[in-house]
Amino acid sequence: MFIDSHCHIDFPELAERLPEILDRMADNKVTHALCVCVDLPDFPKVLAVAENHDNVFASVGVHPDYEETPEPDVDQLVSLSQHPKVVAIGETGLDYYRLSGDLEWQRQRFRTHIRASRASGKPLIIHTRSASEDTIRIMREEGAGTADGGAGGVMHCFTESMEVAQAAMELGFYISFSGIVTFKSAKALQEVARAVPLERMLIETDSPYLAPVPYRGKTNEPGFVRHVGEFLADLKGVPLEQLARQTSENFFRLFPAAQAVVHG
Repeated sequence: MFIDSHCHIDFPELAERLPEILDRMADNKVTHALCVCVDLPDFPKVLAVAENHDNVFASVGVHPDYEETPEPDVDQLVSLSQHPKVVAIGETGLDYYRLSGDLEWQRQRFRTHIRASRASGKPLIIHTRSASEDTIRIMREEGAGTADGGAGGVMHCFTESMEVAQAAMELGFYISFSGIVTFKSAKALQEVARAVPLERMLIETDSPYLAPVPYRGKTNEPGFVRHVGEFLADLKGVPLEQLARQTSENFFRLFPAAQAVVHG
């Protein structure tokens, strides 16, 4: 019924009790999850989770916050993305909130991922924080958009303005909302979520972080994506079943490699 489009169940907080986490996913009618890679040394763990569980997919990429980690190149990312359970390139993007100084290396890393996405045909998972202008600019310059021959992708854990959402959607990207949208303080983000068409929306946990209300402050997990879905359905005034069905269809439309795995 629901799909968690972005989680980190390979992280120690969740990996050590993975059977329990997966059972709770099923209890909450969360049918699938995408376990997202944040650096290459941990990619084997991410892939192993996906290989060992039919309803878990993987991505390959290096997060913009990881400064002291092996730098990927296009050929390496493309090669690793050929595994049938790897459905996306990322998590990639720009983050000017956590890091400062000369961040040209971050921008170059982002360009590398976009080029790997174009070469592999696998869509991008994009993280942007306090860097939306440069993020959209580089997406355009590198042809990340579907109209420019790119594979498109998703703006994950979206917290930016409607203008940024619109720019991303014009490039063929989806907008994914996490537990942040359920926070009482997130009024501006809730207005964005109200305006984003259901046909361009995904839901996620970003677990183990950002647990939604009523679990705010606790360790997040994929089963909790149900609460994001319930909140958004109420916010948008649509039946929960409609939101669950549409966001799940969106997931498989965006990630055709996942669709291929599910349907053999």
